[in-house]
Amino acid sequence: MLAQEGTISKPGEQKDPAVCEHLSRMLARICDKWTLLVVRTLGRGPRRFNALRRDVGEISQKMLTQTLKELEENGLVKRTVTPVTPPQVEYALTDLGDDFLRPVRTLAEWVAANSDRITAARSSYAELRVND
Repeated sequence: MLAQEGTISKPGEQKDPAVCEHLSRMLARICDKWTLLVVRTLGRGPRRFNALRRDVGEISQKMLTQTLKELEENGLVKRTVTPVTPPQVEYALTDLGDDFLRPVRTLAEWVAANSDRITAARSSYAELRVND
């Protein structure tokens, strides 16, 4: 397959547009704010919906429901319903979710380690914008 016009390919770089499109879709689904927070929270163990909502923080019921459905669809979360009255629903990471938790934790550690540098960069940027 040909590389896109105007782009330079590196040796060994993926050139298949279908693979790039799939990668882009998956990154958009799994790298949003709520997905990372839900996965990180479930990394501490299974949670029922309301406990998960409490632990994640300021997430709406609608957004948590949507995020959990997307995580389940992509194989990162398993939803277990216990047939009691009322039914109890618990969410837990799958093996794939546990694998995804590793880079999530690494990213969180990177942010924590670099938060002062990020804050300084934002301040410098804001000063430049004010002086323009």
